Amino acid sequence: MQFDNNIAIAILMGTFVIMIIMKIPVTFSLAVSSGLTMIYCKISLMALIQTFAKSVNSFSLLAIPFFILCGEIMGAGGISDRMLNFANVIVGRFQGGLAHVNCLASMFFGGVSGSAVADVSSLGTALIPMMKNAGYDEDFSVGITVTSACQGVLIPPSHNMIIYAVSVGGLAGGVSVRNLFMGGVIPGVSLGLALMGVCAVISYKRNYPKGEKVSLKDAIKISRDAILALFTAAIILFGVTFGLFTATESGAIACLYALFISMAIYRELKPSYLPVILMKTVKTLAMVFSLIGAAGVFGWMMAYLRVPVALTKLLLNISNNKIVILLLINALLLFLGCIMDMAPLILIMTPILLPVVTKFGMNTVQFGIMLILNLAVGLCTPPVGSALFVGCSIGKIPIEKTVKAMLPMYLAMVVVLLMVTFIPGMSLWLPGLIYGVK
Repeated sequence: MQFDNNIAIAILMGTFVIMIIMKIPVTFSLAVSSGLTMIYCKISLMALIQTFAKSVNSFSLLAIPFFILCGEIMGAGGISDRMLNFANVIVGRFQGGLAHVNCLASMFFGGVSGSAVADVSSLGTALIPMMKNAGYDEDFSVGITVTSACQGVLIPPSHNMIIYAVSVGGLAGGVSVRNLFMGGVIPGVSLGLALMGVCAVISYKRNYPKGEKVSLKDAIKISRDAILALFTAAIILFGVTFGLFTATESGAIACLYALFISMAIYRELKPSYLPVILMKTVKTLAMVFSLIGAAGVFGWMMAYLRVPVALTKLLLNISNNKIVILLLINALLLFLGCIMDMAPLILIMTPILLPVVTKFGMNTVQFGIMLILNLAVGLCTPPVGSALFVGCSIGKIPIEKTVKAMLPMYLAMVVVLLMVTFIPGMSLWLPGLIYGVK
């Protein structure tokens, strides 16, 4: 070895951290820090280009464009509105009904889009003003919208689970996307129920109003319309679960189905708006895939410099107690989630932490759900929480005020996170029941 490994690691990590502090986009920070380290290590920069291309050259990643496009079609085609009305039929009549509707609608919407930010953007524009007009505090209205949207990254389909599966690669025997999808169902629903419990307590204390009762005739009509919308999620979930088609194929079929009901049944999506939807999808994809490529190069350099091995030894030197190590990993991920976005952290931290948790017998599916739930909390925490920023922008409220109101919701999310961390059955029972995963 013709270079000092410690200096190379310092260049890689130091350059990356400095560029992030300077608010340079994460993609460029990852690529530049990797490139400078390669120059120091006298590695040809052609390896950077080859690794970048190899990182995005994966069949599994083809599902991401379809899931993103499906979410855009849902938002523009009236599907999200019908899910909202259906949620109102189920839980709107209880005290704090609109808050419960918010949680349940996010559960439905997350079952199609797989994106927390898309959830906040689509449902928040309708629900936040509606809750404020009904007498809910504006900070609570924004807070529950933002935190409930995080169900979207857990409830299948989730493109973040696909990114995790790609980042695992051949580590610990790899991981199946369909196992991850099934593993996220119970934690996602549990998160929604925990947030609904918080809503119930706060609504009782603040005497928030009950929603209007829906007549039986209207309830039947709303449910009939919503079944068509919810069938979009069923195509993906059951198609992948029972092996009828892959995640990529299910995403393509779901897009075609969502397009059909939006244009032919609901007739709310005009052909003239299709170029706008496609342009939004392409812009999102450009960011996602460039980030995946740059993170792939960064991860390759970390593996080359044996950073995961060094960190594994460091953590094991701190303690051999499984509970202590898992708590430390959770604390680390919660901290990193506050300062970086979800996708790059999945790509960077998976190869580093997976060898550690597998030494303690944790399944790759369970770790994936734990990792994603950890980083989901980061989506609604300052200073980088993208879902939080979108929610506060819609609600026209300062972030500081919203964060204070969200403290009970953060607590509920952390409780579910600890359950996922220390109760393997939370994420492994369904994959075990269907596929025999242990």
